[in-house]
Amino acid sequence: MGELLAVASALCFGTTHFLSGLVSRHRHGVTVAACAQAGGTVISLVPVLLTQGANAPPAALGWGALSGLGTGMGVACLYWSMNQGPMSVVVPVSDVTAVGLPVLAGIALLGDRPSLPALTGIALGLPALWLVSRGEPRPTAARAETPGATRAGTPGATRAGTPGATRAETPGAARAGTPGATRAGMSAGTRVSTPGATSAEIPTTTLTATSVAAPAERAQGADRPRPAVVMALVAGVGLALHFFALARIPASAGWWPVVVSRAVSVAVILALFPATGASLRLPRRAAAVAAVAGALGTLATILYLLATRQELLSVAVVLSALYPAVPVLLALTFLRERITRPQAVGLLGAGLAIGLIALN
Repeated sequence: MGELLAVASALCFGTTHFLSGLVSRHRHGVTVAACAQAGGTVISLVPVLLTQGANAPPAALGWGALSGLGTGMGVACLYWSMNQGPMSVVVPVSDVTAVGLPVLAGIALLGDRPSLPALTGIALGLPALWLVSRGEPRPTAARAETPGATRAGTPGATRAGTPGATRAETPGAARAGTPGATRAGMSAGTRVSTPGATSAEIPTTTLTATSVAAPAERAQGADRPRPAVVMALVAGVGLALHFFALARIPASAGWWPVVVSRAVSVAVILALFPATGASLRLPRRAAAVAAVAGALGTLATILYLLATRQELLSVAVVLSALYPAVPVLLALTFLRERITRPQAVGLLGAGLAIGLIALN
């Protein structure tokens, strides 16, 4: 029963991310996350009202608050890292970290002892999660080309007296640095002279775009993935904290810890608004979709909490964290998107992992 609850949690988590992703295509992701978490907080009050839950002990509320802190930090850092680096790198790093840490904590700290098939499924689930999370890599920035100029870095080209750099060609003019070349008269140009050749005029815009701006952009692009990966790791730690803290809430605590978790996550995300430049405004339709996503997120949290009460943490967290497969399948079905070959392999691995873990 615990395995079914964890898989149902993954389905809800995955649908939440799919809906939030659709809205985030046109709106700031942090704004969408805040709206979704706020909607989820309202929904989390429903089981409290229906069951007339008793007051939870302070320790349980503390675990709920720690869970909310991890959720808010994880969601905010994940969106930030997705905006700063290649999604095909930061999302798998975050997901695998979010799963791997609770599994290690469950085995090392809580004494989890999964069966051999379940251990095999866990070991298979981590790389499957990595492959499923990987989307199409972002294309590298196109090399700057201007009318009448060839690509930067062509062997044998000449850039302002430096061999092996940019080569400038204009209609009706020969290349700079070629013996016997004629002069291409162009306004606002920079004259380049090489031994044994006549002079040529290269537009200053060409020099700026190829010899100055392009190296700076390449250097900046090389540095961007590093902080993005660091933030993806922070996001993974936050989500791992969420999974671990929820598993520490006793069944006798009722549902108030879930309410505290959702409310704290909203407060954490709102506190990051000034740094991200996000706006509190969201159109009604987008806000409605985000609220539905938040409601499903709360349902996923409740299902996961129930799963941890019937199953080992190391098993429940792996099954619940296979949710990245759900947006892939939904995008394939409704958006007619194509999946990559690694994602297809990951989906097969995820299915096999679920089957093995179910034998626990």
